[in-house]
Amino acid sequence: MNLENSKAQMRKGILELCILGIIDAEKEVYPSDIIARMKEAELIVVEGTLYPLLSRLMKGGLLDYSWVESKSGPPRKYYKLTENGKLHLKELKKTWGTLSQSVATITQNTQNHE
Repeated sequence: MNLENSKAQMRKGILELCILGIIDAEKEVYPSDIIARMKEAELIVVEGTLYPLLSRLMKGGLLDYSWVESKSGPPRKYYKLTENGKLHLKELKKTWGTLSQSVATITQNTQNHE
């Protein structure tokens, strides 16, 4: 079994929660800023992963965007959460809290049995 593949799959599963959380915290955010924040948190994500996810979230009605003029090039697309996106994020946070507690309980119990 490939450990790096397992780690990558775990990260991939929580990307939506993290990305929505970043957008919520910043109110409006440019994709390269999302990537920077993810890298700071050691959740490496690349444009090839981020843009399809942003597109899917937009199609799902969770994100909206606005064009902002740039001083150094073409206008930039900034993303923000819709009301549905805020509700979705709230539910994901609840689910993550429950899930992370469950995982902690199981992994602590398995350590105690070793």
